[in-house]
Amino acid sequence: MSRRDFLRVCASSAALGLTGYWAHGDNLVLGSGDYRYQVATGWGKLPEGWTWGCTPAVACDSKDRVYVHSRSEHPIMVFDAEGNFLACWGQGIHNNPHGLSVDAQGNVFSVDQKNHCVYKFNPEGKLVLTLGTPGRPAEKAGEPFNEPTDASVAPSGEIFVSDGYKNRRVHKFSPDGRLIMSWGEEGKGPGQFALPHCVRIAPDGRVWVCDRANNRIEIFDQDGKFISQWTGLHEPCCLHFDAKADAVYVAEFAQRVSIFRRDGTLVCSWGGGRKSDKPGEFLAGPHGICADSRGNLYVAEAPMQARLQKFIRQR
Repeated sequence: MSRRDFLRVCASSAALGLTGYWAHGDNLVLGSGDYRYQVATGWGKLPEGWTWGCTPAVACDSKDRVYVHSRSEHPIMVFDAEGNFLACWGQGIHNNPHGLSVDAQGNVFSVDQKNHCVYKFNPEGKLVLTLGTPGRPAEKAGEPFNEPTDASVAPSGEIFVSDGYKNRRVHKFSPDGRLIMSWGEEGKGPGQFALPHCVRIAPDGRVWVCDRANNRIEIFDQDGKFISQWTGLHEPCCLHFDAKADAVYVAEFAQRVSIFRRDGTLVCSWGGGRKSDKPGEFLAGPHGICADSRGNLYVAEAPMQARLQKFIRQR
């Protein structure tokens, strides 16, 4: 999808009421049609004395437990769907948390940008695998890792890592952590990256990469072959697939969340590119996004001390 097409769709969507905010009774409704949401004001009950800090990422498991990355003394905080605090992981391990994902077995993959590592925790919170050497960037350009950003696991168990801020690469690892291959280089062309900020495996097995600084999403096969791209986005930081609904949720750093079909059709968006501390709008930039089994959305904001918001899907 070209930038011109994207802007045309946005303009048409606005005219049709697909973007923006509506009052429904006493509540603010965001989105449109089958994708309407209300803000769960005050979601997430922190232990006394704790703060959210900067929240760069959020992920849900199959039981709708919510994992929040925090650049604080509490790197991975775990909540139930109602926002009750359950546990905290990663103390003494993390330096600068960035990306976060959960695989089909409930393992949590936590990416630390400044530690140059990917950490795998089992469902009980035990560290079971470390990719990279803590605190030590790769000695050679292009080798893993130099300020990585995100990780995602394919059904085969293979691990894909976006190595974004310094390397502009995507790495593919075996389930036990052996490097299989890498692809990408700095640039604006197909298969190149300015900032590979998020990597996710689509339901059809393709590898989607948010190339944030090039304002696009690139799509590859699992051997790194470029397939297509979506252009014209506003600094896409993270995406999440809803296989049941054929939807792609995108967190755009310019204070916007957008929902697309997998064919690139814009369904709705909100946020509008303005900084705001009002519920439903964004004080910082949407940096992480995920959905639970009910289609509720969670959006994490960064880089400043910000917040995490839950948007409850209306049926």
